[in-house]
Amino acid sequence: MSLKSPFLKGLQEEMRIRGYSIRTEKTYLYWVKAFINFHHKRHPETMGTEEVTQFLTFLANQRNWTERC
Repeated sequence: MSLKSPFLKGLQEEMRIRGYSIRTEKTYLYWVKAFINFHHKRHPETMGTEEVTQFLTFLANQRNWTERC
């Protein structure tokens, strides 16, 4: 997987060092990218609890997340 973002590359490297499976790595990167894109490509270091709550609320309400689980 080719990543352009230094942040995502660093996250991927950390997961590799910790021995995460490739499938877990891809899943985590997918959700991190979705979180970043939801917040108009803001850097995760500039966000906190409020942004996480907004994203999870979006998933629960707009995507009918609870019906899929």
